[in-house]
Amino acid sequence: MDIVFRGARVVDGTGAPAYLADVGVRDGRIGAIGGRIGARRVVDADGLVLAPGFIDMHSHSDLRVLAEPDHLAKVSQGVTTEVLGQDGLSYAPVDDAALAVLRGQLAGWNDDPPGFDWDWRSVGEYLDRLDQGIAVNAAYLVPQGTLRMLCVGYDDRPATDAELDRMRTVLARSLREGAVGMSSGLTYTPGMYADTAELTALCRVVGGLGGFYSPHHRSYGVGALEAYAEMVGVSRESGCPLHLAHATMNFEVNRGRAGELLDLLDDALAGGVDVTLDTYPYLAGATYLSALLPSWAGAGGPEATLARLSDVDVRERIRVEIEETGSDGCHGVPVDWGAIEVNGVRAAENAHLVGRSVAESARLAGRPPAELYFDVLISERLGTSCLMHVGDEENVRAIMRHPAHTGGSDGLLVGARPHPRGWGTFPRYLGRYVRELGVLGLEECVAHLTGRAARRLRLADRGLVREGYAADLVLFDPDTVADRATFDRPRQAAVGITHVLVNGVPVIDEGRRTDALPGHSLRHRT
Repeated sequence: MDIVFRGARVVDGTGAPAYLADVGVRDGRIGAIGGRIGARRVVDADGLVLAPGFIDMHSHSDLRVLAEPDHLAKVSQGVTTEVLGQDGLSYAPVDDAALAVLRGQLAGWNDDPPGFDWDWRSVGEYLDRLDQGIAVNAAYLVPQGTLRMLCVGYDDRPATDAELDRMRTVLARSLREGAVGMSSGLTYTPGMYADTAELTALCRVVGGLGGFYSPHHRSYGVGALEAYAEMVGVSRESGCPLHLAHATMNFEVNRGRAGELLDLLDDALAGGVDVTLDTYPYLAGATYLSALLPSWAGAGGPEATLARLSDVDVRERIRVEIEETGSDGCHGVPVDWGAIEVNGVRAAENAHLVGRSVAESARLAGRPPAELYFDVLISERLGTSCLMHVGDEENVRAIMRHPAHTGGSDGLLVGARPHPRGWGTFPRYLGRYVRELGVLGLEECVAHLTGRAARRLRLADRGLVREGYAADLVLFDPDTVADRATFDRPRQAAVGITHVLVNGVPVIDEGRRTDALPGHSLRHRT
């Protein structure tokens, strides 16, 4: 064996009780599980838990995994696989025009690194780029908003028959190139312009080629349950498995209503719908600041949006929708400017806004919040990121208990003060919600974060501690593992995680990052 973990408490990812064993790794695989295994290197695992590497089912590392190869944010918390292409918006498949728009639109999520080599256009080419060397393994979802941008454009209208046929053709090609499914961002332009029939038609392609559908649905606020029900209906009608992205019930209107969502899911499961979900263990959400705009304000693309924001009459119409009636971009809820915190800007002159709510910055400037908001979007060319403090702890705990639940960070890694979930999601589950609060047992929690996620991704040889499986492994101290990332200091690595292996190669060794880049794309084979 190359490495043996001696006397580990094995939590194998199935939910079964832990057991003591030596676990040996050879040639990137788990070579043996048992007693007194010999190896060139022995790691004393007495008192420590050895588990499968964690699978981040909702990641926004699409550029970071390439631009910052050490990827400490994820490997330091035990993540060995990430699912990219989320929320209907990412960088493949594209042409030159779509890529130019996306680089600006997604700057608040992923930055737009100067000098970065955008040497791909198709999904297959993007996966090839990942295979040149990354810290973790990565699977990719075809982003439906990007697909619509490529084939339809930015118009707020139904796709024509010819455009729908083109979307289906590009989608099928992308799945055959290795994508594991399709995502949507149905509160983001232009994906939100698709109606139910269009989504169902695309999901028939996804399901027919063995993938799954992962939607950020149309509302997490007013109408949240109806939005969830729409997605269940799409899955039922198309026959495509469903994975609900960052599935929660946010805003005051949904306080304490998680049980209604879980009843909906249980009814769907009982009726034969294949449905799973992911969540992050925090109350605040994160997105780009322009996402609060009503959908009609985004029609035509970013330049058209900026023109509207410069028109006094249109600004007032937008203000009424955001502040008084509740825009669809803000989930139908009238905005609480005190809950919207700017956490990343592109222009140096706006740095003073970071860490403050829109309401606070407006008060300090002696201006109405909406006016400050509009002007910031213009000066930043829509590239600002924000936190939304809209969650409910009772809902978070109830949903994470559901047996269909998996873990996803939804972590944005750029900006002056990114959401701490990008660095802390998985140790936070283990430290706060297992050890401190007892919301989940250790074995059950690990199953949520590993084996169940691997099953959704159809990874036949990952997600479990089992002989012959890929050696994606994490060794941690169950008594001390914890997140340290906070909203004030978000880029803080976890404690209590001593070793992380990706494909049998240590990326965290004795608590320190190595220089290894052993990850690669995990391509679905149709």
